[in-house]
Amino acid sequence: MSLNTSFLKVDGEVKSPRSAYGETLVELGEKNNNIVVLDADLSCSTQTCMFHKKFPERFFNSGIAEQDMMTTAAGLALAGKIPFVSTFAMFATARCLDQIRNSICYPNLNVKIVATHGGITVGEDGASHQALEDVSFMRSIPGMTVIVPSDYNEVKEAVRYAAQTDGPFYIRVSRTNLKTVFDENNYKFNPKSAVKITEGKDVTVVTNGETLIEAINAAKMLEKDGITAEILHTPQIKPFFAANDLVESAKKTGKVVTIENHSIIGGIGSVVCETLSELCPTPVLRIGTNDVFGQSGEQRVLMEQYGLTSEKLYEKIKSFLMK
Repeated sequence: MSLNTSFLKVDGEVKSPRSAYGETLVELGEKNNNIVVLDADLSCSTQTCMFHKKFPERFFNSGIAEQDMMTTAAGLALAGKIPFVSTFAMFATARCLDQIRNSICYPNLNVKIVATHGGITVGEDGASHQALEDVSFMRSIPGMTVIVPSDYNEVKEAVRYAAQTDGPFYIRVSRTNLKTVFDENNYKFNPKSAVKITEGKDVTVVTNGETLIEAINAAKMLEKDGITAEILHTPQIKPFFAANDLVESAKKTGKVVTIENHSIIGGIGSVVCETLSELCPTPVLRIGTNDVFGQSGEQRVLMEQYGLTSEKLYEKIKSFLMK
């Protein structure tokens, strides 16, 4: 398998994407006095505590009043500030959908929602805390940009991009510490295209977030069976500018697999199917949670239970190709 080593780390260390978010907030706050941060009593978990320590006068703890937090962020944006708003993905989206839709996106305000703890890898907290629909919620609101970065360095890049780009953003940051995939010196976040991780001719694999590293490892296993997978990483799924890259790859391989730590309804699987149905009808296998709630359990056990580990992906992709 040929990895694109010009911007990838072959043996990257395991690092916290949430720490990347906290560190980048401090970096941005040092450069721009209009950066303000709001949190809903979870700043140690979201790592906005780093900003609080450095700039206490620009940090606002809303307590467990997430809907108030979103409308406060809207008011701060109207006053010329650039608010970054954080809590767990479930609380940031499902609990605040009305406020995000009507108070932030309808007037197209410059509010950046950076949510942590998305997907089943929230772990032992269980279904009430496992956001499996958050990307779908945010993607359906007009004017919202949706980004799902895959490692420590890409979180930094995505947050910087959001800070300098006007309009509402939703960035989903993993709770899980992840192996670093992207080289901090050479990788640049580019919303205009997909990131081709590997070249392949037998199947196109489209993914983002914490399942990218699982897809890479599954591709290594497939290669031992003589199957080459072309992996397309698409961190920005709305607006989706990677249609040409997707179509080009689908025409070459003839089969497409999508992988996400999210429901197969409304996330990257839906984006890919919608795009291909219009531009290049292609058989697609969507891998994610299949219209079910999560369960309480250790992160890795849940990844295996829902078929998102590299071993399970290898089995599913191989079975799909044999049909």
